[in-house]
Amino acid sequence: MDCLFCKIVNGDIPSKKVLENDRVLVFHDIQPAAPVHVLIIPKKHISSMNEVLEEDLPLIADIHQAAQQAAKELGVDASGYRLINNCGRDGEQTVHHLHYHLLGGTRLGALVAGSSSHA
Repeated sequence: MDCLFCKIVNGDIPSKKVLENDRVLVFHDIQPAAPVHVLIIPKKHISSMNEVLEEDLPLIADIHQAAQQAAKELGVDASGYRLINNCGRDGEQTVHHLHYHLLGGTRLGALVAGSSSHA
């Protein structure tokens, strides 16, 4: 498989790991968009959120638990952070392996350019 994140999971490409267990890997983004910017990926190759099966739902819970643990370890749990999944072309997914971006360490702007609303 010619998947960048699978190569990171397999150790073929180095990464700066934050957390790792048997199902999930958290590592620093090489082009951070915030003072804290890590990627949270399942070790199992799933191309995108659209490819998640019912049997994968416990893995999604594991990803969210890893996000919570990483936020605490990186010191952004109290101040807040953003957890983002980009899916498909219009969602700007550039690596076709399910992954989440955890961003924090600063006050983050609007979710969409030109928007001032926050949920």
